[in-house]
Amino acid sequence: MDAAIQAAFDDAKQIVFLTGAGVSTASGIPDFRSANGLYTQNRNAEYYLSHRYFVSDPEGFYDFCKKNLYFPDAKPNVIHKKQAQLTQQDRATVITQNIDNLYEEAGTKHLIDFHGNLFNVYCEKCGQTVPIEEYLKSRIHATDGGPLRPDVVLYDEGIKQSDIVNSVQAMQNSDLVVIVGTSMKVYPFAGLLEYRNLAAKVIAVNQQVLNFPFDFTMVQEDATKFFDELRV
Repeated sequence: MDAAIQAAFDDAKQIVFLTGAGVSTASGIPDFRSANGLYTQNRNAEYYLSHRYFVSDPEGFYDFCKKNLYFPDAKPNVIHKKQAQLTQQDRATVITQNIDNLYEEAGTKHLIDFHGNLFNVYCEKCGQTVPIEEYLKSRIHATDGGPLRPDVVLYDEGIKQSDIVNSVQAMQNSDLVVIVGTSMKVYPFAGLLEYRNLAAKVIAVNQQVLNFPFDFTMVQEDATKFFDELRV
């Protein structure tokens, strides 16, 4: 671990982690946008994960989600755990694009699921939340026959306003922004960088080199190695 980077973490009072699929690949969850990912292998994936498809073919949507999105054996890795530790110290907020519930499992305290969470399932008829186990057995709510759906942001749906407001506030209050496992190309998530505290240091930890129109430190390596070495 570079001494200057470790010092940046040691000195930071409010860290914001902006994270994506590269955080969860070490837990066995594939990056859907990679060469062998779901979006590459299935050209219609974005349609199958759209609100339009959910409404027009709810059974097809349900089958597609169960087959492609749930990885019940996945466990939090060192990236989730170290970031969770920093949130438990009230020194960090995680804003993630991931919908896999691993940050919750790791005990992350200050967490914004920007695109929702597959494991939060509710009935569209009565609004009641149901256990994930119930949803994976049936898409129909046993209590009232209403349709169940995971609380994720589908294509052609908007991000929750509260998540946008809280994310922008966290960025403005940050003194260190750490980008992990994401290319920062998907909007509106990528636009959060525009709201960062301009005095905040920015570090990017990613397998591919990223480019931004401002000063930042690029760490091109496996994020698991980086967080394994990081002292928190």
